[in-house]
Amino acid sequence: MAHSLSAKKRVRQNEKRNARNRWRKAAMREAIKDLIEKVSHGTIDEVKAAFKATQKLIDRTAAKGVIHKNQAARRKSRLNARVKVRVVSNIQVQPRKTNKKG
Repeated sequence: MAHSLSAKKRVRQNEKRNARNRWRKAAMREAIKDLIEKVSHGTIDEVKAAFKATQKLIDRTAAKGVIHKNQAARRKSRLNARVKVRVVSNIQVQPRKTNKKG
């Protein structure tokens, strides 16, 4: 438990920042899920618009320091590959299942 005033203030600041970062990360994940859903079932225009919005959100999340810039680049690259397959082939693709370790 923090005893000094500055340490108590630090705890309050960290709690606020942690909540803000969790919100940003959750919003990013939600945007990615929406994009994957649109890749599977949406029109090409919807896919392109969703990708642009998701890409912007991922960049903003990385700029705020919530995720690393390399992780942002990796996520955008993988999403771009899915979007390309959908746009080029103009067919509906099933979402890829990921193995979660943990």
